[in-house]
Amino acid sequence: MSIARSASSLQLARETRERFVRATEGVIVPLAQAIRDRLTQQASEIGSARAMQESRDDFVAFQGQASQWVSLAQAGWRRSVGTPGAAPAVSSGAKLRLELIDDDAMESSILSSRLAQLIHDKASFELSDLRLRIQFLEGTAELDAHDVLRPETLARLLVDQWLAAGLSRALWARVQDTVQQQLVGVVVKAYEDANAFLVSQGVMPEIDLKSFVRRTGSSSGGGSATGPATMPASPYAGGAAQAAGAVQRPGGAETSSPQARAFAPSAPAFTTGGSPLMVARQRAQTALLSLKRFVAARIGAEPPASASMTTTGMDGHAAVAGSARAASKTFAGAIAEAEAAYRVAASQYMQGSVPGSADQATLIQQTAVDLRRRSAELKKRAPTTADKATVEIVALMFQAILAEERIPFSARVWFARLQMPVLRVAIAEPEFFGTLQHPARMLIDRMGSCVMGFDAAAISGSALEGEIRRVVQVIEQYPETGQRVFKLVFDEFVAFLNRYLTQSDATQRVMSVAQQVEQKETMAIQYTIELRKMLNDMPVREEIREFLFKVWAEVLAIAALRYGAQGEQTVMLKRVASELVWAASAKPNRADRARVIQDLPQLLQRLRLGMNLLGIIDEPQEAHIKAIGATLSDAFLSKTEAIPAAKIEAMAERLAHLEDFVSDDGGASSLPLDANSIELLLGVDAASIEVVADTVGGVPAEDMLAWAHELEVGNWFMLDHNDRVSQVQFVWRSDRKQLHLFASSDGRSFLIQVGRLANYLQAGLLVPAEEETLTVRATREALAKLDANPERLLN
Repeated sequence: MSIARSASSLQLARETRERFVRATEGVIVPLAQAIRDRLTQQASEIGSARAMQESRDDFVAFQGQASQWVSLAQAGWRRSVGTPGAAPAVSSGAKLRLELIDDDAMESSILSSRLAQLIHDKASFELSDLRLRIQFLEGTAELDAHDVLRPETLARLLVDQWLAAGLSRALWARVQDTVQQQLVGVVVKAYEDANAFLVSQGVMPEIDLKSFVRRTGSSSGGGSATGPATMPASPYAGGAAQAAGAVQRPGGAETSSPQARAFAPSAPAFTTGGSPLMVARQRAQTALLSLKRFVAARIGAEPPASASMTTTGMDGHAAVAGSARAASKTFAGAIAEAEAAYRVAASQYMQGSVPGSADQATLIQQTAVDLRRRSAELKKRAPTTADKATVEIVALMFQAILAEERIPFSARVWFARLQMPVLRVAIAEPEFFGTLQHPARMLIDRMGSCVMGFDAAAISGSALEGEIRRVVQVIEQYPETGQRVFKLVFDEFVAFLNRYLTQSDATQRVMSVAQQVEQKETMAIQYTIELRKMLNDMPVREEIREFLFKVWAEVLAIAALRYGAQGEQTVMLKRVASELVWAASAKPNRADRARVIQDLPQLLQRLRLGMNLLGIIDEPQEAHIKAIGATLSDAFLSKTEAIPAAKIEAMAERLAHLEDFVSDDGGASSLPLDANSIELLLGVDAASIEVVADTVGGVPAEDMLAWAHELEVGNWFMLDHNDRVSQVQFVWRSDRKQLHLFASSDGRSFLIQVGRLANYLQAGLLVPAEEETLTVRATREALAKLDANPERLLN
C-alpha cells in the first residue's frame, strides 16, 4: 500500500538516489583497472601450459572489451536512477505463462547474487536504516525490486553489462574476488553517506519503527494491534521494521531508546547458499536476530535513564533529563558494586580450589549461583525494561559459558569475571546484541575457542592462563572506556597467541623450514618471470629456455636463500645463465669457437654444481647435460642463430642485480612441497613434519580458499588425514599465506599447503572442533530458556 507524500519528500528521496549513484559510479573505472592489474599478474605467473594460455586469453579478452564494459555500466547505472521502480514491461499473457529459466540466465543470477549477498552482509545496518527512511519519504511499504538502493540492482547491472560487452561468465567468476574487494567498501560508504544526508535533512534522526509494522489480527478505534508480527516475503524486507513493533510501553507508545533499538531486528541476510563459513556466519547472525525479535516482542521500554533531553528549554523536560541522568548514574554504580563484590568472591573461589579436584564443580556451581543472585538484584534496580532485559540476557549467556565443561575450571572463573564489564558495555552500546564483530564478543570467542582444546592440567599455571587473567584485569581497571578496552586487549591477545603457540623449539624449526620453502618458491617464480623477460627477444633454442626456466631459476633461488643474493656462489651461478645463452648461440668465427672449447669444461662443471644444489643428480642430471651438449654442438657448427654480444652483456648485468628487478607480489601458487624436497632443498631433517602438499591439477573453489585464509590462529579442528583423525590446533600461517601449520596434542605437526587446505575444508576432512563460537552458542541457550520461560525476561 502506498501513502501519498508531498512533492518535496519525493524529491528528497530522488536526490538521495542520485547521490548514491554518483558515489558508486566513480568506482567502476578503478574497478576495471584493478581487474586489468589482476589479469596482468596472472598472465605473468608460471603454471601448466593450459593455465598459462587461459590467463593470456583472459587478459586479451578484457583488454579488448574493458572500455566498453565501463561505458555500458556507467551509462546503465546513471539511467537506473531515473525510474527507480521501473521494471521490464510484461504483458498480461506473459504473466500467466510459466517458463523455465534458461541456464545462462540462472548462472548470471547466481554470479550477481553472490556479490549482492556480500554487500548486504557488510552494510546490513546502514541499508536497513536507509530503506526505512526512503519508505517514510515515499509512503511505501517496501523498496521496488529494481530500486538502485538495493544491492542486487548494482550487482545485476555490473554482471549484465559485463556479458553485454562480450566478456564471459567464466572470466567474471575468476575476477569476482577483485570486484568484491574494490566495490564493497565504496558501496557501504555510499549507504552511510546517504543516511547522513537524510539525517541532516531532518528525516528520521531516530528510526521510528511503529509506522512500518505489519501485523495480523485486528485493531479498533486506533488502538495498537495485538496480533503477532508478520515477516515480509522479500528476502530484503525490513526485518527491523517487522516483528520489532512490539517495542512499546503499556498504552501503545513506542520508544526510540538505544537499548530498545538494540532488540529491534535488522534485515535478514540474503541467502544463496555458499561456503560452510558463510553458512555458519548466517546461522550465527540468525541467532542474534532471533533473540532480538523475541525480546522486541515482549519488552515494554520507557525512555531510558541515559536518554538526554537537554536540547529542550522546558523546565519539565529538564527535570526529566536530570532524573534520567541520576537514574543512569545510580544503575552504573550498582553494576560497579556488583562487579567489585564478585571480584572478591572469585578470588576466594580460586584460593580454595585444588587443581583437578572434585570440589571444582562445586565451586563453579557456587560461582553461578553468586552471579545469578547479583543479576537478580541488578534487575530490580534497572531503570528501564530494556535494561532489565539486557541484564537477564547477559546473565543467561554467562550461565551457559560457566556451564561449558570443556573450558578448564580456572579459565571459567576468569570468564565469569567478565559478566559485569560485558553488561556495562551491552547497556551503553546496544550494537553488542546486533553484530558478531563487537570486540567484547570477539574477545570471549577467541579466548574460548583457544582454551576449549586443552585439558585443565595444560592450562593451569600456564602462560595462557596468565594472559587470560591479565586481559580480564585490564578490562576491570578501565570500566569507562566501553568497547575500546575490549578491542585493545583483543589485539594484544591475538599477538600473544601468535607467540605462545609457536614458542616450542620443534614448532620454531618447522616454521623456519616452511618460511624458507615458501621464500624459495616465490623467488623461483619471480626469477623465472625475469628470465622470460630477458629472453623474450633473443633467438634462444627451446631446450635452453626450458632448462633456464624450469631448472636454473630454482637453482638461483636456492643459492640466494643459502648464500645470500650477492654471495660468491650465487653470483657465480647467475653468470652461468648468461654464459650458457652465449655458448648456445651460433659461433661463425674461429675465435668464438676456440673460446667455447676452452670454457666448456668449466661451464658444464658449474651446471652440475647448480643441479646438485637442487638435488638433481644421476640420470636426470645426465639427461639435462646431454640436451645442453647437443645444442652447444649445433651452435659450434653455426646451426643456431647468433645473438649480439651487447644483448648477452645486458643480460649478464641484469642477472647480477636480479633482486632489484623482482617484486614480492607473486605468490607461490604451487609449491612442490614434500618432506624429501624439504630435506634436499634446505638440508634439514623433516621427520617431525607431516607434509600435506597440493595435488597435481587440483583447483580449489574460491570460496574455500577464502575460508582457508580466514582461519584464526588458536582455533581447534578435527583433521582426518590418511584415515587417521586427530584433534589439531591451528598455530601458524606463513607470511604469504601459502603454508599452514597445525599441531596435534600428541606432538605431531601438519604442514598443509593452502590449496590442499581448501580442498580438505570442502571435503570435510578438516572441520572446526566447534560449530559455533562461544557467545553464539550462549545466545542460543539463552534464547531457548527464554522461549521456555518468557516471563523471566522482566520478572
